[in-house]
Amino acid sequence: MPDTNDYIVVGRTNSTTRLGSPYCSLKLRNADSEATIAVWDVTPSDPPQVGQLVSFTNIQENDGKRSARKADMRPGVMPEETHPLYRLLPRPVKRELWDQCVNHLVAQCTDTTLTPLISEFAATLYAPYSKYPAATNIHHAFKGGLLNHTYQMLHMLEGLAPCLPYPIKIERCIIAILFHDYGKVYEYKPDGETQQLKYLLGHIFISANRLYTELLRRGVSEEETNYITHIVLAHHGELEYGSPVKPCSQEAVIVNMLDNLSAKTDVIEFTGNMESSFALGTHVVK
Repeated sequence: MPDTNDYIVVGRTNSTTRLGSPYCSLKLRNADSEATIAVWDVTPSDPPQVGQLVSFTNIQENDGKRSARKADMRPGVMPEETHPLYRLLPRPVKRELWDQCVNHLVAQCTDTTLTPLISEFAATLYAPYSKYPAATNIHHAFKGGLLNHTYQMLHMLEGLAPCLPYPIKIERCIIAILFHDYGKVYEYKPDGETQQLKYLLGHIFISANRLYTELLRRGVSEEETNYITHIVLAHHGELEYGSPVKPCSQEAVIVNMLDNLSAKTDVIEFTGNMESSFALGTHVVK
């Protein structure tokens, strides 16, 4: 990796050494390569943040792992759209694509109580979701990643539902997908900084609680509300992955699988060749 080149930060994790010294792990891309570099003595408030440019005057390599000192790093600015590296960081999906997907899904709906809520929820959630990440470093860890993750799940459902050999209530899946990660608006700041509610409540509880309240307030029956809220509660699939319950309906299983597909493929996209991925439990080969 040429030390004089500019790179764009596509992911960042803040941590501390065993002795308590701060550092960050940066995932970097340029037109020709990608790399992960640990930068010592960098505090969470120090640049660069995800989306900014960065270059290095010196990089150490030890057993295939790269590191640098803060003094060897030259953080830059957020690139303009005309910058050649701008396109290497995913951006929030355009509103017209979001609306088009939602409209195609609504066309498959038949429940006259739930269907109007889908368009209302989708329109309301677009703006906040376009400002927040879906995670700090695992998947869709960029501003607007929450929107893109949700959009990917909706878009996959759009094509999947007509292919299923058995009927599902698609309205349940759509509403649950729209709200499954809603709580991440309270877990993170737009720049990805973790908030206390991530540990006090967690996004699954926040999401399920908000959805349950909204559905009952709009006149959805308690039985239907329970079915839809279950999908949100179960979307991580396993108790050890944070789900308070396991999926026990067709719709819950489908949403869990779509969540995994969107998240894990994004992990692979932003993990370097031959790098180990904790989220996948294996090395990535490209």
